[in-house]
Amino acid sequence: MRAVCFDGFSARPVLRDVPEPAPSARGVVVRVQATGLCRSDVHGWLGHDDGITLPHVPGHELVGIIEEVGDDVHRFAVGDRVTTPFVCACGHCPECASGNGQVCRNQTQPGFTHWGSFAELVALHDADTNLIAVPATLDAGAAALLGCRFATSYRGLVHQARLEGGESLVVVGCGGVGLSAVMIGTALGARVVAVDIDDDALARADRFGAAVTVNSRGLSREEVLAAVRAAVPDGIDVSVDALGREETAAVGILSLRPRGRHVQIGLFPSDPVLPMGAVIGRELSVLGSHGMPAQDYPELLALVAEDRLRPQDLIERRITLDEVPDALVAMAGDRSAGGVTVIDLGP
Repeated sequence: MRAVCFDGFSARPVLRDVPEPAPSARGVVVRVQATGLCRSDVHGWLGHDDGITLPHVPGHELVGIIEEVGDDVHRFAVGDRVTTPFVCACGHCPECASGNGQVCRNQTQPGFTHWGSFAELVALHDADTNLIAVPATLDAGAAALLGCRFATSYRGLVHQARLEGGESLVVVGCGGVGLSAVMIGTALGARVVAVDIDDDALARADRFGAAVTVNSRGLSREEVLAAVRAAVPDGIDVSVDALGREETAAVGILSLRPRGRHVQIGLFPSDPVLPMGAVIGRELSVLGSHGMPAQDYPELLALVAEDRLRPQDLIERRITLDEVPDALVAMAGDRSAGGVTVIDLGP
């Protein structure tokens, strides 16, 4: 099969022929229809994930058709159209037993713990626990984005922060994850304030429902916070840092009213220093969101089915496998165009 591979961290990826995967006993092999290009893939390529062994095929947001099934798979069959969370749970550990497969202690992650979906075929493990049936009518790109960006944002806002209609939400960083959070917050009836340094990103946030946008380029922290407070004078109920920088996390935390909830989705390159004095003094909650277990996807898919949430609207470019090496390198250098890119591989 054809796949995008890299032989060394930061070494230019190449498209080449590699052996096809075989299903594990509890796993499947999926023929990929579409897969998202995500900044997490860049982190893996740059060597920020110690679970990756070389050579490697990245890619973790996907939708496709099951081509082979292992002997111990009972809920899915060849020909089923499926997606999966990027965190694949074992289904047996204490975390899985409590319904929290997104932090499974035995988790596998396509594109990280094993070869991923920047390929014509991808192996997925513990299929009965992790696969989610996808309607034939759902756009392939939209279905792929449910595996990471939308699932992580949805869990962070709904299951972690318990965001409700009528509350206020500030989203700091309007890339793919941040815009997913803007769309979900809007669908839930929150008043959304979007913060970014790029006018095009803020225009997208406005298009997807943000009530207020703040361009923070060249502004001090206090100036950004003043702009957010002007939009919501009583303070923000829920904040999201979708970028993963000390400054963006601090803006999210410090914008909160007393007892507010901060959700950290953006990955930090190293452990940050955060304004813990405000966390203590205002009794703020700082919450993480690391994907969403498969059993919680029906409520997210219901929003999509009701047309209240349209992941496909986030897609601005659809590229082929041949174009992935250039796109990955461009994203690592922050030279990629804004918006979300999806890799199309077939019908």
